[in-house]
Amino acid sequence: MTPQLPRDAVLLVVDVQKGMDVYAEQYNRNNPDLERNIARLQAAWRKTGRPIIHIQHLSTEAKSPLRPGQPGVEIKDEVRPLPGEPVVQKSVSSAFIGTTLEADLRRRGVTTLIVVGMQTNLCVSSTARMAGNLGFTTYVVADATATFDNTGHDGRRYGSELIHDVALADLNGEFSTVLDTKTVLERAS
Repeated sequence: MTPQLPRDAVLLVVDVQKGMDVYAEQYNRNNPDLERNIARLQAAWRKTGRPIIHIQHLSTEAKSPLRPGQPGVEIKDEVRPLPGEPVVQKSVSSAFIGTTLEADLRRRGVTTLIVVGMQTNLCVSSTARMAGNLGFTTYVVADATATFDNTGHDGRRYGSELIHDVALADLNGEFSTVLDTKTVLERAS
C-alpha cells in the first residue's frame, strides 16, 4: 500500500513564470508536460483542501525577463494562483533565503513539501536541498519540473534532459524523494 501524503502537505510551485518561455526558445527546455502536470497536481490539492504556495522569482539582473516590471515576471496562466493562495517572492535560488517561507511553514506545523517547477537544477534543487536540510519531508516531482540546456566551464553543451536527470539523481535519497505526478496524485487522494 502506498503511504498517503499528509492533509497539510504543501504543493510548492517554484518559478513557473512567463519569462521562462524566453529561455525555452533559446535553450531547449525539456519536459513539455510541465505546466499540464503542475495543473493536475494543483487541481488535486484544491479538491482535497491541501495548501498551495507559489514561489515567484524577482530577478535583480537588468536583462532578466524575470525582473519586476517585465511581463515575464508574471506566473504562467496555466498554473496561476487562485485568490487566497500565497505567493512568496524571492530574488535568489532558494525560496527559503530572504523570505518568510520557513517561518510560515513552521507556524502552520507543516512538515511535508511537494516541490515542482523551474528549473530542476537551479531553484527547484536549491529549494529542495534547503527544505531537506531544514528537516522537512521533501518530495520533488520529476515530470512536474523542467530545465534548459547549459554550457559547462569548458564550453561543452549539456542537454536539458541530461541536466534534469542528473539534478533529480542528486536530490533523490539525500535531500528528497523523487516521484512522478501519477504517484503523487495516488498518495494525495
